[in-house]
Amino acid sequence: MFQNPGVYPGDQQGGLSATGGAIHKVVIPLRVAIHRRVAILRKVAIRHPEATHHHRNQDFNPRGMAAQATVSRHMEVQGGVGEDADVKGFDFNEQSIRKSFVRKVYAILMSQLLVTLAFITLFVYHTPTKLWAQQNTWSFWVAFAMMFICLIVMSCCGDVRRQSPTNFIFLGLFTLAESFLLGVTSSVYQSDAVMMAVGITAAICLTLTIFAMQTKYDFTAMGGILLCATVVLLLFGLIAIFIPRNTIVTLVYASLGALLFSIYLIYDTQLMMGGKHKYSISPEEYVFAALNLYLDIINIFIYILTIIGAARD
Repeated sequence: MFQNPGVYPGDQQGGLSATGGAIHKVVIPLRVAIHRRVAILRKVAIRHPEATHHHRNQDFNPRGMAAQATVSRHMEVQGGVGEDADVKGFDFNEQSIRKSFVRKVYAILMSQLLVTLAFITLFVYHTPTKLWAQQNTWSFWVAFAMMFICLIVMSCCGDVRRQSPTNFIFLGLFTLAESFLLGVTSSVYQSDAVMMAVGITAAICLTLTIFAMQTKYDFTAMGGILLCATVVLLLFGLIAIFIPRNTIVTLVYASLGALLFSIYLIYDTQLMMGGKHKYSISPEEYVFAALNLYLDIINIFIYILTIIGAARD
């Protein structure tokens, strides 16, 4: 039944229906469009440490030291934050706060990935669940709508993603919806292809994370370049929808997508790490930081799976 998964598995005999094939053709460009939205909105939660030097370069004035320190501290918290300027009382350069923030982000991220892996395993290896997903394509669209709404709310509403337990509720709903989408998408591929994609994605993400933590190169200044590349990839994906089924086009598109989101993973990791990097993310944005990393990883997985499916077709 699933002997020959193609680039668009819904078009093959025994796979999803024609509607399912259309879903699979549209979902990746839409996923890129959503990540482009997050790439724009993530600027809200980023601050620029160089803004803190504005008052430090002033002439020394003993009588004004207390006031100057207060103003400098105020700018250090608020400089370059945008609507997040109300985040107060943190110095992200402090080692203890940064380490605690990183631990919290990775704990949330690992929980998300475990839930997603459980959904993928269920849909790939449990035949009744796989058949139900193929026969009820409406569930895909319901999950997609839930995922999109939760993503936009967490991206646009700062209070939602900062206040507990509201932030965890929305993140949990988003993770469940996204896991369901990935499970449905994975169910049209052979199980060994899916597990191969999982292993390759894990190896890539681990390697890139270590590289991001160790390298001297600062990727946090590449936000504008990455945004332009995402727009180009989005346009490429939208045009590819109207191109007849072509394995080469799909391989090129998926390879570019995997490369782009691999760089995004380095970019988001360095934003989270802070330190000497040009930009960093506020310690209160642990849910947003975990969301960024999670989106990067699942997009890499989707593109790797697409490459494997196209290569086997």
